[in-house]
Amino acid sequence: MAAKSSGVRERILAQASSLFYLEGIRAVSADRIIAAAGTTKVTFYRHFRSKDDLVVAYLQEQSAAMRARAEDLDPDPCIGLLQFAAAMGEQACTAGFRGCPFINAAAEYTEPGHPVRAVVSEHRAWLHSLVAERLEQLGARDAGALADQLLMLRDGAMVHGYVGDGTAVGPALTAAGKALVLPRLA
Repeated sequence: MAAKSSGVRERILAQASSLFYLEGIRAVSADRIIAAAGTTKVTFYRHFRSKDDLVVAYLQEQSAAMRARAEDLDPDPCIGLLQFAAAMGEQACTAGFRGCPFINAAAEYTEPGHPVRAVVSEHRAWLHSLVAERLEQLGARDAGALADQLLMLRDGAMVHGYVGDGTAVGPALTAAGKALVLPRLA
């Protein structure tokens, strides 16, 4: 019974993830997700107390996937950062790319104390830590401030990949990142 229950939960989450990313979180109703997942309201609410709980699960799943991909980055801090920029460029070139799911969620959930914003903040803190640690390993001065700047570039690249030319994201992000990092190396 637990395996079947888990399969239903995963099916609901998979349908919600696709719809949230393609159409926007607030634009997709719980009823639409229930229909897409081929389940009932009772089953939906057995797994997710509310749509907000489903949104939190969606973002946690997105964060876990990004963290897993980050584990595959080269341990060399320079190579790893370059791989990270290249991965952003590849992502921006994929069909159906609609930008960063965390930026999109933050735009839709503006209340600072909302549970969705908490997941966004937690993910962004992890991302900042990932970049800052690599910069520290490189011996960069002001690694935390530099990580902030690189993440601003990354955020802009994600938006540009959605509204502009996605093929330009990887090379532009890499060039801009090098322009910021190289002068700060010890």
